[in-house]
Amino acid sequence: MSQFKLIAPKPNPGPLPPQDGEENNRKRPASSSPPPKIKMEAPQQQPLPGHSVSLGAAGTNGILLNPGGVPLDPAAAADAEALSRRTSRRKRAKVEYREMDEKLANLSEDEYYSEEERKEKEYKKIEDAAPEPEEDSDQDEQTDAVTGLEGAAFQSRLPHDKMTSQEAACFPDIIQSPQQTQKLFLYIRNKILQLWLENPKLQLTFENALPQIEAPYNSDTTLVMRVHSYLERHGYINFGVYKRIKPFPTKKIGKVIVIGAGVSGLSAARQLQCFGMDVTVLEARDRVGGRVATFRKGNYVADLGAMVVTGLGGNPVTVLSRQIDMHLSKIRQKCPLHEGDGQTEGRCKLVSKDKDEMVEREFNRLLEATSYLSHHLDFNYLEGKPVSLGQALELVIKLQEKHVKEKQCEHIRNIIKLQEEMKGNQQKLTSLFEKIKELHGQWKEASEVKPPRDITAEFLVKSKHRDLSTTCKEFDELTSQQNGLEEKLSELEANPPSSDVYLSSRDRQILDWHFANLEFANATPLSTLSLKHWDQDDDFEFSGSHLTVRNGYSCLPVALSEGLDIKLNTAIRQVRYTPSGCEVVAQNLRSGGSTYTYKCDAVLCTLPLGVLKQQPPAVQFFPPLPEWKMAAVHRMGYGNLNKVVLCFDRVFWDPNVNLFGHVGSTTASRGELFLFWNLYKAPTLIALVAGEAAAIMENVSDDVIVGRAITVLKGIFGNSAVPQPKETVVTRWRADPWSRGSYSYVAAGSSGNDYDLMATPVAPSPVVPGTPQQASNMPRLFFGGEHTIRNYPATVHGAMLSGLREAGRIADQFLGAPYMMNRQQQTQQPPTVVVT
Repeated sequence: MSQFKLIAPKPNPGPLPPQDGEENNRKRPASSSPPPKIKMEAPQQQPLPGHSVSLGAAGTNGILLNPGGVPLDPAAAADAEALSRRTSRRKRAKVEYREMDEKLANLSEDEYYSEEERKEKEYKKIEDAAPEPEEDSDQDEQTDAVTGLEGAAFQSRLPHDKMTSQEAACFPDIIQSPQQTQKLFLYIRNKILQLWLENPKLQLTFENALPQIEAPYNSDTTLVMRVHSYLERHGYINFGVYKRIKPFPTKKIGKVIVIGAGVSGLSAARQLQCFGMDVTVLEARDRVGGRVATFRKGNYVADLGAMVVTGLGGNPVTVLSRQIDMHLSKIRQKCPLHEGDGQTEGRCKLVSKDKDEMVEREFNRLLEATSYLSHHLDFNYLEGKPVSLGQALELVIKLQEKHVKEKQCEHIRNIIKLQEEMKGNQQKLTSLFEKIKELHGQWKEASEVKPPRDITAEFLVKSKHRDLSTTCKEFDELTSQQNGLEEKLSELEANPPSSDVYLSSRDRQILDWHFANLEFANATPLSTLSLKHWDQDDDFEFSGSHLTVRNGYSCLPVALSEGLDIKLNTAIRQVRYTPSGCEVVAQNLRSGGSTYTYKCDAVLCTLPLGVLKQQPPAVQFFPPLPEWKMAAVHRMGYGNLNKVVLCFDRVFWDPNVNLFGHVGSTTASRGELFLFWNLYKAPTLIALVAGEAAAIMENVSDDVIVGRAITVLKGIFGNSAVPQPKETVVTRWRADPWSRGSYSYVAAGSSGNDYDLMATPVAPSPVVPGTPQQASNMPRLFFGGEHTIRNYPATVHGAMLSGLREAGRIADQFLGAPYMMNRQQQTQQPPTVVVT
């Protein structure tokens, strides 16, 4: 392992993002402060809803070396950390064009707002002359309407000033036209997006949009119609729950079966229905929502699955929150940690701020060091096997411990060297002292000869005096040297290495809390995460604070399900797809297991990755899914995260704190009840169980788990302060037959490419991904879900975007693409418009 002596944390450039506007297929669940796609600070860090505390290595010595092997100065290391990418939170939310976030932040008011909007703001300033109260950083976040063309593009995850690769493919005539034509396209596109975002509760038709586009940009009505059709088809406008102006097409074209009534399936079904296709949704559960599930009883509300909205900037959930009754509330970032007091068993004390920040700092350094190992030293395989993030972290910790021990040994060696030098000097001094005594006696004896002395006697006296003086001078010099060595030794002994260990047991426990938080972010033990790609989606997180849905996240899928043909309690057993169509064999779980066959033109499969991984298969495909698809299924990871919901009759915790942590006593138990959430109006706490503990908990009874949670709370707040809960719920997502886990992650050996493979549709006859489809072998089987969207996996918004993506793909195949130019249009010359 000596080859990995260089462990300097270096900013990880990360994988290159897809081309502009290309939304492929991750994170750091609903987020916790994290991670729990955390996703060390980079541009600006937003805590994962799980924790926003800063912990760092208490008293640790974290010796980090730069590539030259020279120890990194602590101040320089701190500066390097400022460039780092993640903190101990869930992966940060993702927005496709991060540079846009910075541009928008730097725009002047005149650049950002239109002239009308600036006038309106001036009027408002006059009306509101009274000074406004200072903004409370903890107050609920408002979802203000996005204004300005650039803001509309940003909120739609598009660059405002250039066409995306998808747009280039759909508008080849525009991309081949002069720059002026492309600017015209961008203005029309951004204007239509702005009109939609101004009122997403009402359908934006072409007829309503055209008059609101100023001249001369509206002169090419065909282009306006094409752009409108493109944005509608691909889910940028007219998505979610809104009032239609135009009725649904009376004649249905094409039959689609959607498997799964989660957010992905429901989003796709609504779009396909609006496009004029006949859609039926089959769902095995007795409810819609999938892994978005809310416990409701009396006044108690608690989300059992997805729980956090990870930023509003660029998030499609922002639009939904304006369309339906969705009570968003900002999650306060403060997260105090409680650890054992070391005296009374079970009792806890608050971790000091200094200790907290120190350990978090070291946690971030460790993550940066692993990034350096992977991206700069290419340490991604060990003995032919892919290295996991957990392996790399433990390796760096061992190297740091080795370095601390080496410093101790060097310190001791320096002391021994000085002592040996002093010993040699002392021996010389002793020898010189004896010699001085001898010379002094000889000189004294020679001097006692009374004059007159002959010349020989006089020479002897002077000779002895000279020898005595020289020896005394040598003795004085050696004494001075010995005094200097004694001073050096005293200084060395007074300044030993700052710590005799890299991490004390207490430091390691707090560090393990951060590791548990990261395991929550990814829904899996760190030992299973890919070292190189675990945070591959970090560049696409959304801007803004993390929020919770105080009336329960299930309000979203329930609203999306309205007006759809949904068959609940219907479990899929077989999917058959041929060049002429598809058949889905399903079993009704309520009518004695009766089997039904549904015929259709296409199937959209939004089954969770955990169900696709299940062996023996829960759903059989005929013909079997191609090898490349199944290889991606097997490579990808599907994690587990569980919750313990505790409903009380009164609040006994700080009502102003949304999060508080509990530091486990061992590495093995670090994920057990490590984080408590206080998010809802009624007195309810949600405790998280992550990492290895999540799997262990599934085999333990509810009574034992709830009892353990109450014990932890009593250790924090005192025995008399904590009452027995009125209601409790314990989740077991891995055991759930319709999910088999919580959400996807990038496993060791996998990469972001596997999300793209999961999203690729399947044709009846074998086709290699990326090769042209034959007209007689068009895809019949399509895939959606959080595990099929590379840039936004493991999130509700990712599931929604995948559903919108697949609805557009299916409609284009069976209905045609209304935004593509026909031959007659291609021969016509569009009017010339000068765009400045």
